[in-house]
Amino acid sequence: MVDDLEKGLEGVLVAESGLSSVDGDAGRLIYRGYSIEDLARGASYEEVVYLLWHGELPTEDELESFTASLTEERSVDDDVLETIEQLADADERPMAALRTAVSMLSAYEPEADAEPDDLEATRRQGRRITAKIPTVLAAFERYRLGEEPVDPDPDLGLAANFLYMLTGEEPDELAAETFDQALTLHADHGLNASTFTSMVIGSTMADIYSAVTGGIGALSGPLHGGANQDVMEVLMEIDESDLDHREWIEQAIDEGRRIPGYGHRVYNVKDPRAKILEERSEELAEQGERKWYDYTTTIEEYLVEEQGLAEKGIAPNVDFYSGSVYYQLGIPIDLYTPIFAMSRTPGWIAHVVEYQEDNRLIRPRARYTGPEDQEFVPLEER
Repeated sequence: MVDDLEKGLEGVLVAESGLSSVDGDAGRLIYRGYSIEDLARGASYEEVVYLLWHGELPTEDELESFTASLTEERSVDDDVLETIEQLADADERPMAALRTAVSMLSAYEPEADAEPDDLEATRRQGRRITAKIPTVLAAFERYRLGEEPVDPDPDLGLAANFLYMLTGEEPDELAAETFDQALTLHADHGLNASTFTSMVIGSTMADIYSAVTGGIGALSGPLHGGANQDVMEVLMEIDESDLDHREWIEQAIDEGRRIPGYGHRVYNVKDPRAKILEERSEELAEQGERKWYDYTTTIEEYLVEEQGLAEKGIAPNVDFYSGSVYYQLGIPIDLYTPIFAMSRTPGWIAHVVEYQEDNRLIRPRARYTGPEDQEFVPLEER
């Protein structure tokens, strides 16, 4: 039995997976052997979800059938919508509202009585969760605005449909493609904290709703899922400042402020997903406001090239560009992390099912550091 202590399980192998691989030194991410660049630029989000769940890219007929199966599951029960409205009226945090709603969805699961080891049933349940989360999240935002939810449009893909349900207007081609690409970039990323949380829950053979709810809870922590929101808040602070954006970043560094969106637990070079979203940010800038793109590129140039962060293995991660991209798409800032959860849900499901195929209860141990041989004193003598 190994007694070495690795805080945060740093570098500890706990499972084998054929889903995704991250090479932090080379800045490379693959899903099922395909580079993230090829998938993001050449495949739809539905194709990527199919790949994660089935191990191969779909044919045209398979994709049509798979997309139809997702589309028909988008609606949620009126009782769930009523609860979402109550959460919006109570000014609940979006991630907490999403966590509650996903947990509640299990009450309307038609295969709730399926055996825990029936992995095909688990996959079908996961499909329902994946299809309904965009509806839940868009409805929450509509209720916050005092408006009624927009029904899903069966003629739109998952990404375009979410933007449509959010605003009531069908997105243009660039917006739909950009958001679809962003979902693909966030679909999976090895054994990150939320994925591992879902796997731990899944290893007990708990239902997939519990595993996804746990993943949402883990992702809600500021050390995991909130950096994209933090980045946008910094960019807005720059915009509202009297300083030039280069002057602002120089002053912030002098004051010892930490700039969000930099550094990663795995990557020592620029996150490949950040490179792709940087391209999309520039495209969006050409159609709208250019300042957000200019702010991010100026910050990157200053920190990476002039401050030498690259030599220290610190570079932009995906959050550094996803925040401004989502803002350019008109998405409210506090929905960025729930969108992260929405895109990552198929990855959580894939990891749970993969692990349960050869399941072993995840049960690590801790090194005891407490007292030994305490003498017990009866209550009346204490």
